[in-house]
Amino acid sequence: MGDTGGVIVERAYAHLSSNDDEEKWPWSLPCVRQLLNEGLRFAAPVTFLVGENGSGKSTVVEALAEGFGLDSYGGSHDWRYASSREKSVLGARMKFDAAARGRRMATSWSARKGFFLRAETALDALGREGFSPDSVSHGEGFLAAFRGKFLHAGLYVLDEPEAALSFSSCLELIGHIDRLSKEGGQVICATHSPLLTALPGADIIEVGEHGMRRVAWQELGIVDHWRRYLANPNAYLRHIVEP
Repeated sequence: MGDTGGVIVERAYAHLSSNDDEEKWPWSLPCVRQLLNEGLRFAAPVTFLVGENGSGKSTVVEALAEGFGLDSYGGSHDWRYASSREKSVLGARMKFDAAARGRRMATSWSARKGFFLRAETALDALGREGFSPDSVSHGEGFLAAFRGKFLHAGLYVLDEPEAALSFSSCLELIGHIDRLSKEGGQVICATHSPLLTALPGADIIEVGEHGMRRVAWQELGIVDHWRRYLANPNAYLRHIVEP
């Protein structure tokens, strides 16, 4: 999976305009400043962005989806909502260096393939596209999206898809992501999940005050915390729960 031959988008970048105040959000986020200065290169068909709440990982993945032409509300490549929300200020500036098929997708509506999954709007997005989320649980609705929408070689941008999923459902999602990447798709996912990020061959980028840096799975802060917590929950809980 480490071969960039399967990558659709090779690099993302953005630039400030003369009207932008770089001291204000989102330009003040370390990861966005790094995106402006260096760009973000994609080294594998599956990329995970991992970081604490407020680190900017969701801001970046939303802007990537918008820059590619996926609806900012969330949903399929071939669906736009009548009351479409405007692009974010970063999404409006997002540009890509892409492989040949990626350039076709980015410039041609008919050639574009992909899906943007936002955790908070996923079921509504599916409902608008003809799926009835009322008939299943939240987690089953997510899995229905993966089973029914992750079908074409395209760009799939996910924002914390594990939010509604159990342990076993996360494992199923890993299988969908792996299959999709091997069939020519590219996946960019913001996540807190040590399960998802363990996918062999995935590129992992840790987002934080340092900006963005590539790390191995075993070096991730979330992996270390989960190991420590499961080994001794009280080491954490004694600072949180009153005796």
